[in-house]
Amino acid sequence: MEKEKYYITTPIYYPSSDFHIGHCYTTIIADAIARYKRLKGYDVFFQTGTDEHGQKIENKAHEAGVTPKEYVDKIVGNAQDLWKSLNISYDKFIRTTDDYHERAVQKIFTKLYEQGDIYKGEYKGLYCTPCESFWTESQLVDGKCPDCGREVHEVKEEAYFLKLSKYQDRLVEYIEAHPEFIQPESRKNEMINNFIKPGLEDLCVSRTSFKWGIPVEFDPKHVVYVWIDALSNYITSLGYMSDDDHLLQRYWPADLHLVGKEIVRFHTIIWPIMLMALNLPLPKQVFGHGWLVIDGGKISKSLGNYKDPREYIKDYGVDAVRYYVLREVPFGSDGTFSENALITRTNADLANVLGNLVNRTLAMVKKYFDRPIKLTDQKTEFDANLIQSIDELDAIIAEKMAILHVSEALESIFDVLRKSNKYIDDATPWILAKDESRQGELETVLYNLLEAIRVCGIALRPFLPTTSEKIQEQINNDHEEPEYLKDNVYAVNSPYPLFQRIEVKDNN
Repeated sequence: MEKEKYYITTPIYYPSSDFHIGHCYTTIIADAIARYKRLKGYDVFFQTGTDEHGQKIENKAHEAGVTPKEYVDKIVGNAQDLWKSLNISYDKFIRTTDDYHERAVQKIFTKLYEQGDIYKGEYKGLYCTPCESFWTESQLVDGKCPDCGREVHEVKEEAYFLKLSKYQDRLVEYIEAHPEFIQPESRKNEMINNFIKPGLEDLCVSRTSFKWGIPVEFDPKHVVYVWIDALSNYITSLGYMSDDDHLLQRYWPADLHLVGKEIVRFHTIIWPIMLMALNLPLPKQVFGHGWLVIDGGKISKSLGNYKDPREYIKDYGVDAVRYYVLREVPFGSDGTFSENALITRTNADLANVLGNLVNRTLAMVKKYFDRPIKLTDQKTEFDANLIQSIDELDAIIAEKMAILHVSEALESIFDVLRKSNKYIDDATPWILAKDESRQGELETVLYNLLEAIRVCGIALRPFLPTTSEKIQEQINNDHEEPEYLKDNVYAVNSPYPLFQRIEVKDNN
């Protein structure tokens, strides 16, 4: 039977030598979702990459005294190294300077022009260079860019325009007929009420005031607007407008575009209209999540709260960083990041709950049995509740992940781990060990604990892949079933700490 496909994307990121933990948020969550789908047998295609054109890049390259291509080539590897450090399991990393992407974007632009969806005119309006965004006067906040709060400047130049207005009614009808298309609900309401229904103006989709972009094939003094270029990556990576589009036939439409809330507008207005004009199906869902913030503000060097994520990884381990990001923030909302909170969460959950359970269970197995252990016919009064929790876990996680409640999925795993620690306190294996007639009960208790650890360890694989692997190695397990087994046999290895307790810092 052919596997069901699942195509998940993050936005392609502006290449930078200064990534912070907020930049990692989307990609860590996307990785957990992709890994979960693979665990459940899906044929997953997970894509990320870098967005390398635009006036902002051209300006920075000029300041550095190099060409734009030299500038991006030098720093794009930083993103790839960061994703490697975070154990990101992407299947495709696209650069918008890739030759195949540039050729396909030119063909897309030409197709839309030839069929009348793009036309030539003159643009006069307001532009935010850092955000690569056009704005109307009414959309500004205190006269500044509503996204980044920086100055906008007036531009006037010959330009090509995409007929957003032509597709406005069709887009509204689609969104209303597909309530799952824009999530969470608050983002959908914002897009409809603040942007679409007030009236879509045709979008300027070319520039002549700078050169660092993909040239319009039939009018090369124009370069393609960076968002038309960037959004196209989701299909050009699959071979759209190429001689080999088998990946497009396999994976499109995307199942999930995972984006930050500041770019939902591009992904739910410009992108679906482009696809409608190209006669391609729309992605099944665009989910706009919140930001990781520090003290109520965005993370930035200028605010003095920036730290390279690799420093956290070096100090606390990759899975501690992944766990904090995945667990701390209710998905869709803004979340607060602090190093002390990361330490507290690591100590409370990873060291005390998970690490302690694995360590004390294996220590008891080694202490009380010099042979493999298995389930016996002697039970305790506490077994049934733990076994029920183990058996229910997989379905609970599936329910939470179906609606992208990643934090709650993780919490359900740790709920079983906490119950397992309580089970030790209730069943008192150290007392059972002193009674020769209760050795069967002792073996059953330790077996049940190992089963809880095994199932939870498998369940943790999408979220904490390194830790999951260490757990399975320590309990010497090769069974993948996500429910309680009665016929397993455990010959465990010597325990070692999964997580060390960390001292809270005073300077954060």
